[in-house]
Amino acid sequence: MLSVSGVNTFYGNIQALRGVDINVDEGEIVTLIGANGAGKSTLLMTICGNPRASSGSIVFDGEDITHRPTHQIIGSGIAQSPEGRRIFPRMTVMENLQMGSITAPPQKFGENLDQVFDLFPILKERSDQRGGTLSGGEQQMLAIARALMSRPRLLLLDEPSLGLAPMVVKQIFRVIKEINEKQRVTVFLVEQNAFHALRLAHRGYVMVNGVINLTGTGRELLENPEVRAAYLEGGHG
Repeated sequence: MLSVSGVNTFYGNIQALRGVDINVDEGEIVTLIGANGAGKSTLLMTICGNPRASSGSIVFDGEDITHRPTHQIIGSGIAQSPEGRRIFPRMTVMENLQMGSITAPPQKFGENLDQVFDLFPILKERSDQRGGTLSGGEQQMLAIARALMSRPRLLLLDEPSLGLAPMVVKQIFRVIKEINEKQRVTVFLVEQNAFHALRLAHRGYVMVNGVINLTGTGRELLENPEVRAAYLEGGHG
């Protein structure tokens, strides 16, 4: 479904991605782990066209989207829940969800709304509440729900567990699994919480300084001594 081949991305003179190759097959959950500043978020933003890849190619569903404008990329069936949630804090929950539905067929709005309320019942209760007054966990749920309102085939999730309490983290990862299995949405997940991400993923990649240096199934990476030493030891037992 998604093929990233030899992608290089720069911020001015600083190279953030170095010849990145990643594939995501339809129906998979694929995770990308790495330390802060490794280039993980930059890869997701490059897939969405901002910043633009300076070289290499990004192909989605057989179409080269490397040089397409962001609105066309999103309209093709990709949605992103960005790092830091970035909801519209002064808008209500319902207004945020309406913003997420702009690229979806209007006649599907009610059906899409029912699906996200099934996933996140608390958002239905909070539908008239301003986004900025929600808890951190509720804001993360809203960010994911807003992305799902566009009926994406590929969902890009950037650090969905960041800054959340352990119980909320478990809930978020349960929902990601449900999105993949029940709604049949392919998921590309960027996470620092390597333990939960690799347990969930069919396959994974490890990024170091803008370079992919390891790949394998989620289980293989969980058991890899290098991954355990760098991302798991001292974290989740």
